[in-house]
Amino acid sequence: MQQALISLFNVHISIPNSPLFHRSSSSSSSSFSKPLFSTCLCTATKPDSRNKALRNRVSPVPPMDGTHSPNSDDGYDGEGGFKEWFDKASFRKWRISYLCWLLKHHPIPCLFACTLVFFMCVEYTLRMIPSTSPPFDLGFVATRLLSRFLSARPTLNTVLAALNTVFVGMEVAYILWTLIIEGRARPAISAMMMFTCRGILGYSTQLPLPKEYLGSGADFPVGNVSFFLFYSGHVATAVIASLDMRRMQRRALAWTFDVLNVLQALRLLTTRGHYTIDLGTGVGAGVLFDSLAGKYEEYKASTTSYIPLEEKDKAADGNV
Repeated sequence: MQQALISLFNVHISIPNSPLFHRSSSSSSSSFSKPLFSTCLCTATKPDSRNKALRNRVSPVPPMDGTHSPNSDDGYDGEGGFKEWFDKASFRKWRISYLCWLLKHHPIPCLFACTLVFFMCVEYTLRMIPSTSPPFDLGFVATRLLSRFLSARPTLNTVLAALNTVFVGMEVAYILWTLIIEGRARPAISAMMMFTCRGILGYSTQLPLPKEYLGSGADFPVGNVSFFLFYSGHVATAVIASLDMRRMQRRALAWTFDVLNVLQALRLLTTRGHYTIDLGTGVGAGVLFDSLAGKYEEYKASTTSYIPLEEKDKAADGNV
């Protein structure tokens, strides 16, 4: 349309006597009066601000044949493209007052930002462990005295291993109780997911057994059989049980499991039954798979006729 108006203007500019240049008194030529010429000229040369704002707001798709010019006035130029994005960028509004507000109301993310920078410096300046040296484990260093104390007392080591096995039995018993007695499948689903992933990762990367490992026939798995080091199923199962206890408002029992889990982790480090990374990942795995099991139940409840076991029990009781 713009090019057509320009062409119309160029045709009539060469005709001095054109009605476009003179106001006609007749009604038939009123459409060619001066106001029409002025309107055409303004439209052809200087689009009004409303049309330009509309073009910038509803930008056309740039052609894909390579003919698009970055300087063209189609909404993709510097004024409507990168410059507009840069002007609206969030960091341009940051001020000292905003940073102070961020530190006051969001201290935990700010702390993680600082630790991110710190550990990046540690990682890029750290001397790598030679292939001929054993792995470095900070947990082993912290429990060195306890390890020597326990290695000199094999009977105490066996007693502690037996107590740890009892705690593992408590973890399994609680998860089975929630499934069989209470009809809640989430802890069981979490445990099955967790142990499946542990088996895949544990077999994929088989870490060497620490040289100072203190085995016991009373430890779980009973009989000093082989086991995966990465990651700790002992710790992950206790976390799954503890999270379920908190959902069911069994807070005292949850705190008991948490304390026993910490003592279990301390014993596993002391006996070199797990590396520190196995224990830390075990905590994360317990939280992760508990969350995934919850999302699975929500998904099935919203997309299919899946009904949790406890809901089926309630429905059956109501029909009786």
